[in-house]
Amino acid sequence: MHEHHAHHIAEFRNRLIASLILTAPILLFSETFQTMILGGRIMVFPMQKQALLILSASLYVYGGWPFLRGLVDELKARLPGMMTLIGTAITVAFTYSAATVFIPLGMEFFWELATLMDVMLLGHWIEAKSVLGASTALEELVRIMPTTAHVLKNSEIVDIPVSELKPGDTVLIRPGEKIPSDGTVLEGESFVNEAFLTGESKPVVKKAGSRVIGGSINGDGVLKMVVEKTGEDTYLAQVVKLVKQAQEIRSRTQDLANRAAALLFYVALTVSLAAYAAWFAAGNPSMAFESMVAVLVVACPHALGLAIPLVVALSTSITAKNGILVRDRRAFETARSVNAVVFDKTGTLTLGSFGVSDTVPLIPEEELLKLAASVELNSEHVVAKAIVEYAKQKGVQPVEAEGFRAIPGKGVYGRVDGKEVYVGGLSLLSDAEKVLENREISRLVKQGKTMVFTLVDGRLAGAFALSDKVRRESYEAVEKLKRMRIRVYMLTGDSMEAAKWVAEELGVDEYFAQVMPHEKADKIRLLKNRGLRVAMVGDGVNDAPALATADVGIAIGAGTDVAVESADIILVRNDPRDVPKIIELSRKTFSKMVQNLWWAAGYNIVTIPLAAGVLHGLGIVMPPWLGALVMSLSTVIVALNTQTLRKYEPEETRRMRRTVTDPVCGMKIDPETAYSRLEYQGKTIYFCSRHCEEEFRRNPEKYRVRA
Repeated sequence: MHEHHAHHIAEFRNRLIASLILTAPILLFSETFQTMILGGRIMVFPMQKQALLILSASLYVYGGWPFLRGLVDELKARLPGMMTLIGTAITVAFTYSAATVFIPLGMEFFWELATLMDVMLLGHWIEAKSVLGASTALEELVRIMPTTAHVLKNSEIVDIPVSELKPGDTVLIRPGEKIPSDGTVLEGESFVNEAFLTGESKPVVKKAGSRVIGGSINGDGVLKMVVEKTGEDTYLAQVVKLVKQAQEIRSRTQDLANRAAALLFYVALTVSLAAYAAWFAAGNPSMAFESMVAVLVVACPHALGLAIPLVVALSTSITAKNGILVRDRRAFETARSVNAVVFDKTGTLTLGSFGVSDTVPLIPEEELLKLAASVELNSEHVVAKAIVEYAKQKGVQPVEAEGFRAIPGKGVYGRVDGKEVYVGGLSLLSDAEKVLENREISRLVKQGKTMVFTLVDGRLAGAFALSDKVRRESYEAVEKLKRMRIRVYMLTGDSMEAAKWVAEELGVDEYFAQVMPHEKADKIRLLKNRGLRVAMVGDGVNDAPALATADVGIAIGAGTDVAVESADIILVRNDPRDVPKIIELSRKTFSKMVQNLWWAAGYNIVTIPLAAGVLHGLGIVMPPWLGALVMSLSTVIVALNTQTLRKYEPEETRRMRRTVTDPVCGMKIDPETAYSRLEYQGKTIYFCSRHCEEEFRRNPEKYRVRA
């Protein structure tokens, strides 16, 4: 796509230069131009009209070739449009003017043809440059991949092209370098910036066993990784494939634009012929000719043809950079009208892991944590691990308990600091009913939480409530959806008490508890039968039927697995805040489409009557060259308006547009956050790491060209 538009830019630029060179003598030799603009004939020589014809024919053929070629292609496809109108306009202008050389029909319009061609080529050149900014969004994803990798072979480091990497290769990633492919960390620890790939704003810590994505940027640590995926199997390649597929799916709005463009062609043709007939009948053949050509030019539906594809190209890449992968373009468009979002609870709104949510200390909390965690330190039970982890988070370090033993059906026992400590469930208590009279403990039990009690020297010292923890991000996600006037629902297979607690904690509108996986789709149908437009958010496995039943199916927390067949939209991150972001991006995308359509089609309401000469009596006319200028500007405005979507890109992506290139590794870096800079031969050179700076200082001539 990038090369396609770059070729167009070069073609229109070269033809524009040639046309401008030919225009100068055409203006000078034109009798009409001399009379109308210069006030009289100032240059007359033999065969002047014939010379003018030869120059104009050269301009018509060379400068007009892209439009004439497009005219033939559109007619062959039986889809007359922009090129048909332009090609018809310049052909009519040239043919009429050429006929005046041999037949006394009146004034020639060679100079009008020349200026019309210049403006058309200039407009298309500017437009191609503007469109390039919107169409290169996909290529930006591809360009972030590094070109070389440091492979460890027989204890030696060998630099090879990334394209030659194979699964199983061990690769070294130095500070500041890009990770060359998808894999798993073997050794080392570092923070990795994945913002350009997933939209994750904060660097993610990576250590042995962590998965890493090719194209992400290593921080200040050294990592050794094993390559697991290469080529088309990598995350980035799959993302690019999905983006291309989404861009190729025909938008509903695009269908409307195509019908409008076709209608506009026939309207323009009809109005141009009517204008010619009216002015010719009024005894003004010159105005008749100018009006016909101006109408054909000004009504070209080029802006209308670009109004939707540009938005589609840019929006799909922006969503990908936000970690939102669109598998079904039409579902993404539907998301703007969603008025109900259904979340699966476990692993979506909650962390999906057992943890301590509340403590009820009857002795100093720090002492309670130390005693309980010290006894549980010897247990492998999930509850024990949760209590030990909670104590460590609170800064309490457990000690080794003496005489540890498990008490079947009740809990565990151990001696800590000379005290006898029991930790277990309700069955551990001899006076359970009295304990449950405690208001705080009773409240936690009613919430469906798992209660663990601690006895010290035979007396109750406190209790722990354990549950699946609510994500901090879930509060913000639910709040934002409600501000957007969208109802929020929750589905779960958990007990009614546990579901009620999470629902009340987050403030969801309604919840469905004790729902089996195969019953979730029925709940989605129930909401749709209420007249709601429903988006379902789940993990893409157990929730597959519900995702497929919803108007928009959103798989959350897919990570590098982008092949979630049951979902319309895939969220790479396990962050529910991306759900309102999807809806917001869908609304903004549709808004841009509507704005572009109104501009692309709406300006014709004003310009076509002007071009036809309805205000000629007031001295307001639109000659063909001005019509060409207005038409070209309309396309540029559509392209520039589309670019305003970029403000929804991740901050890291926007920063990358202001980057410089490290001459050693070729990585794009922000000058403000570069590792170092160096003045070299009158230039400021920036480096991403100490390694690159030292390499450049050792051999500056090797990297001088890139610098």
